[in-house]
Amino acid sequence: MIRTAACFLSLVILAPACGADREPWQVLAPGEKSQDARLGKPRTLDDYFPMTVPASKEAWEKRRTAVREQLLVAHGLWPMPPKPPLNAVIHGKINRDEYTVEKVYFASLPGHYVTGNLYRPKKMSGKLPGVLCPHGHWNNGRFYDAGEAGGMAQIKQGAEKTIEGARYPLQARCAQLARMGCVVFHYDMVGYADSQGIAHRTGFTDAEADLRLQSFMGLQTWNSIRALDFLLSLPEIDSKRIGMTGASGGGTQTFTLCAIDDRPAVAFPAVMVSTAMQGGCICENCSGMRLGAGNIDFAALFAPKPLGMTGADDWTKEIETKGYPELKAVYRLYGAEDKVLAKCFPQFKHNYNQVSREVMYNWFNTHLNLGQKTPVTEKPFQPIPPKELSVFDREHPQPRDFASAPDVRKYLTATAEKQIAQLQPKDARGLAEYRRVMSTALRNLVHSELPSADEVEAKEMGDKTEADGVLWRRYLLGRKGKGEQVPAIGMMGKEFNGTVVVWIHPRGKASLFNNGKLIPEARSILESKAGILAIDAFQTGELRGPLMPVDKRYDGYTFGYNRPLLAQRVHDILTAVAFVRTHEKTKEVHLVGFEEAGPWVLLARGLCGNQVVRTAADLDGFRFEKVRETSDPMMLPGGLKYGGIMGLASLAAPGELWVHNHRGTGSGPWVKSVYAAAGATERLQLTPNRVGADKVIAWLLR
Repeated sequence: MIRTAACFLSLVILAPACGADREPWQVLAPGEKSQDARLGKPRTLDDYFPMTVPASKEAWEKRRTAVREQLLVAHGLWPMPPKPPLNAVIHGKINRDEYTVEKVYFASLPGHYVTGNLYRPKKMSGKLPGVLCPHGHWNNGRFYDAGEAGGMAQIKQGAEKTIEGARYPLQARCAQLARMGCVVFHYDMVGYADSQGIAHRTGFTDAEADLRLQSFMGLQTWNSIRALDFLLSLPEIDSKRIGMTGASGGGTQTFTLCAIDDRPAVAFPAVMVSTAMQGGCICENCSGMRLGAGNIDFAALFAPKPLGMTGADDWTKEIETKGYPELKAVYRLYGAEDKVLAKCFPQFKHNYNQVSREVMYNWFNTHLNLGQKTPVTEKPFQPIPPKELSVFDREHPQPRDFASAPDVRKYLTATAEKQIAQLQPKDARGLAEYRRVMSTALRNLVHSELPSADEVEAKEMGDKTEADGVLWRRYLLGRKGKGEQVPAIGMMGKEFNGTVVVWIHPRGKASLFNNGKLIPEARSILESKAGILAIDAFQTGELRGPLMPVDKRYDGYTFGYNRPLLAQRVHDILTAVAFVRTHEKTKEVHLVGFEEAGPWVLLARGLCGNQVVRTAADLDGFRFEKVRETSDPMMLPGGLKYGGIMGLASLAAPGELWVHNHRGTGSGPWVKSVYAAAGATERLQLTPNRVGADKVIAWLLR
């Protein structure tokens, strides 16, 4: 029989493996600091973002699905919101030699209008290809005029051939595509030209917006989706011949829409696809977007459909040697290497000039089957004065219901809450759909999942200690290749019965001890012939280090590239659970979270599947509504979108779950409905007040 753990501990403290100057819970040597890579400098949009190409088409398809879901969740588009009627208004036709230009506005959301110009060829026969043209961060957007001096400078350096194209390069692009037989919709980014309901870069940078995954980029991407809906609503459009092209921020919109929407057939994002700077505006960033991925990955999601790109003397100047080879490798998996093109013009600064536009014209001519004589060169055109392009006039005034950012956010909140509420399952089929949506959401919110055995690495620290029939081991845990070092201690007796309790506490493994002695709850686990694995989750215990600063301008600049602290802790718990499961003698795993660590455990449990039998967690009275600052340790972008903490934790069903100290959180009805649908009502226990640790352990090991 195993003697008491208290007796065991007294022997262990004296053992050579511990050392007289080391606390019994310490894994690192006295004075040694953790070398966990996550304690280093956080990633930013200016870092290097190479792409690793999977070895097979099957591996790439799996990666493609995961990255696409990541984009959809990050943009607040998982599940895809309902699409209200566009009620598009098209008016004010302006005649030119071979094409017409009309003025368009429609509501992408109630009160939020997409505005732009529709270019149509005059000679229309049969179905025509359509092209979306988002503009990017040029002054006044769709109304951009470089001026006489600016235009002449472009001609002098060989970037343009005519003063009209040099002064109005955005109009030039649309006019030429219309002359080539395309119907072109040139639409405003939010806050530019006629889109004045919400100023650019404003309205979506506070904690509540990100807790609901409401972002400026998400709104702008939604507008691109609706712009495509509008284009496809036109009777003359050939739905199988849709192209999209934009530069700079318009390039971001191009590769983003083409990554998440299957309808475009040809894409040409200019001066934006790069392994370097990923996009400097809040309209190009959102939390969760570039965790483990970058713009090259996003562009690759379009494979094997035709993808063309240009670079310039900016962050895209190395596209031909960094990024393009990887894109070609992805296309090669489909036998379609000829359908991807990247051409850099380093003699020019950031642009979408005539030299680059003509590369695009020829790309579209080939892949949209336009039948133009090659090589296609841009013809001179008659520009339209910017004021005459405005969609609002005396006969068509700005709609009275023009929505502000708070109005849009209110609608988005109500719509998302209704969508998620409708997901609450009533039967087995509903439960399957609930799991599909919610597990994908949670996996992407924390950017982690339960790893396989071969993804976990464990470094034993010091010698194995055996005292009075009890084994004591120290580890540094992590995911392979990630540079993680999660300090952990494990204890079990020779009569170990295969049950392991994964112990998670805000004080880490030090919480197992009081004045150098094992606390009664830990002793009771060992006396029950079970084992313990306790870890220092990120920024607890020995895994403390410099806190990651959160960008005060917009947290998407931080959380778009780095996991939030809460997500890091969930990630470490998942690593610990997977490590325990790798032990050859493990039969059952139980998970327990104390005090403020209870919510960490609940989120992790939702991703553990059937690998955890029982879970007990102190909810600690937590609700994501309490998070007011983006720097809050409990900040988790998307935490409020999917039913809050218990909406996500309900993924534990049908596993046994005891949540206590939940009074005032309003979490009971949600989780109860999910457990009922899973036929596991008796496996759920909810207690309003905090329960003592002794009772929690007794329940786990009953």
